[in-house]
Amino acid sequence: QVQLVESGGGLVQPGGPLRLSCATSGKSVGMYTVVWYRQAPEKQRKFVAHITNAGSTNYADSVKGRFTISRDNAKNTVYLQMNSLKPEDTAVYYCNLNYGPNWGRGTQVTVSS
Repeated sequence: QVQLVESGGGLVQPGGPLRLSCATSGKSVGMYTVVWYRQAPEKQRKFVAHITNAGSTNYADSVKGRFTISRDNAKNTVYLQMNSLKPEDTAVYYCNLNYGPNWGRGTQVTVSS
């Protein structure tokens, strides 16, 4: 079973950057579509971005132009570079494979002054 570990979250001021990582173990990350979701307090988990095994990317409208998803197959890691962060980006961020049932524990991102 593939394990997912998210990292890189933290407290950042509005307008600042943060880079999240999703590391996989057990299988090569290049085999999958890797998806980032986020869940704000008392709200449903929502799609943020994905990168397919062919390298195609897709983003939620709310993060287009600010977030970039990328993949390093050699490190079995997918990144989410987040720029121009806003308080409404505050959430726990999760990664997922192929829109399937496997989830990591998430990493908390808090955008606040």
